[in-house]
Amino acid sequence: MKRYFVGLDVGSSKTHALIVDENGQCVGFGKAWGGNHQGVGYDGFFNVIAEALDGALKASGVDKAYIAGAGFGVAGYDFPSDREAHLKEIAKLGLACPVEIVNDGVNGLLAGATRGIGVNVTAGSSNNARGRNKHGKEGRIVGNGALFGEMGGGIEIVQHGLQKVNHAWIKRIPPTALTQIYLEATGAENEMDLMEGLSNEQYHLFPFIAVQIIQAARNGDVAAQDIIHFAGEELGWLAVSVARQIEMENDEVEVIQSGSIFEAGEIITVPMKDIVLKHCPKAKMIRLDGPPVVGAVLLGMEQADFDGYAVRDVMVKTAKSLISN
Repeated sequence: MKRYFVGLDVGSSKTHALIVDENGQCVGFGKAWGGNHQGVGYDGFFNVIAEALDGALKASGVDKAYIAGAGFGVAGYDFPSDREAHLKEIAKLGLACPVEIVNDGVNGLLAGATRGIGVNVTAGSSNNARGRNKHGKEGRIVGNGALFGEMGGGIEIVQHGLQKVNHAWIKRIPPTALTQIYLEATGAENEMDLMEGLSNEQYHLFPFIAVQIIQAARNGDVAAQDIIHFAGEELGWLAVSVARQIEMENDEVEVIQSGSIFEAGEIITVPMKDIVLKHCPKAKMIRLDGPPVVGAVLLGMEQADFDGYAVRDVMVKTAKSLISN
């Protein structure tokens, strides 16, 4: 009887579920909204994973009973104290197979590194970094953004951009194209209205503004260029920090770059690479070429003692086709 494996990549803005057979063929895909319990609660987390899994099962025609292993990479699963509550919700799915749950920052590592060994830096709506060496030693950052001095994701870029807009308003720096971007994004009438509205929580900033900041940097705005360069260096420091934790800073450590922020290209990847190579001179920078949910599937395969890396290339190829349709 053919075995199947399922992986769920549960993010803060979207969730993907993927079912794969033992030959690496992706046979079912489902999706739902973000399931980070910090934003939607545990009831919301369950509703999201149930919707995504149900979609993948229906698309594949596979019965739940034939799932041999399941992996969950979950945003908001940050500390050991989060484990029991998450597993309680996952148990409601009725899967009879071995299950494992990790932070969603591990998905990119499993999906992108040769054998799931190295460091993954994720930069999307925020940032995260996780690592693992060949002996199983793990490394991590807090993963909760600027409060802990971990920068480089979308919301941190946007927060930094606000500082530049304010500095231009108080004439600490020259005028910047970012001012108009923030006025339009919030609907504020002018800088005074913007600052008052944000101070009183009448206006709110969202990670998607980072896309416009990146474009402003490409167009030559000095303030925007400073922000993106700084973000790249900060992402580099995340990689270096985790590489040190797993004692791979002097090895040929693979550093995976995953997440939408890296679509900015060299204006962010070059400063990141410069920092990484300064402190990890043998590091190999790898842009994740495939959906992170593949990493969650590989995690599920691990639970069933199945070598998913033997079929990973097939998984990536067929997952791209399935998810894009």
